[in-house]
Amino acid sequence: MAPYSNISSSLGTGDYNQIINRINAIKAALPFLINLTADERRRGLRQGDKSMAFVSKALEYASAHPNLVPPYLNVGEFQKDHDLREQLLHILREMNSLVEAIDDTVLALGREEFEQALIFYNSVKQAAKGNVPGTGSIYEDLAERFPGGGSSDNGGEPDEPATPEPTP
Repeated sequence: MAPYSNISSSLGTGDYNQIINRINAIKAALPFLINLTADERRRGLRQGDKSMAFVSKALEYASAHPNLVPPYLNVGEFQKDHDLREQLLHILREMNSLVEAIDDTVLALGREEFEQALIFYNSVKQAAKGNVPGTGSIYEDLAERFPGGGSSDNGGEPDEPATPEPTP
């Protein structure tokens, strides 16, 4: 993959709708998914790499030695939970990769947009200083919304926009 320099693309309405429909289809195929509260996420046992190996080995032994399985442990349910968790972990890894790429792209596009907005803002600011007709209200409207702008020590003038750092 080439290093990022600029994103010049678009997503057609048909493609966008198809993606949303596919996401909804994935959600529909996983009707058993749950949402834990923050407290529920903190409580209870957690599996890491070592405990995953422990669980797999325990399941293997429980399946091979039914005489050691207590009557209140359902090995079939244990196996079913294990298999589903493995499948969902694989799906999660694939989705995380996709989410990371989407997140990086959204971040980069935001930087590009902000850089372009700063260029326009500085142009309008100079035009307003030069009394170019019609630019005062545009400048005032943008200055009011400028991040870090608004009322400050310079008489309500927004802070000078920082020169954006070049994106890698």
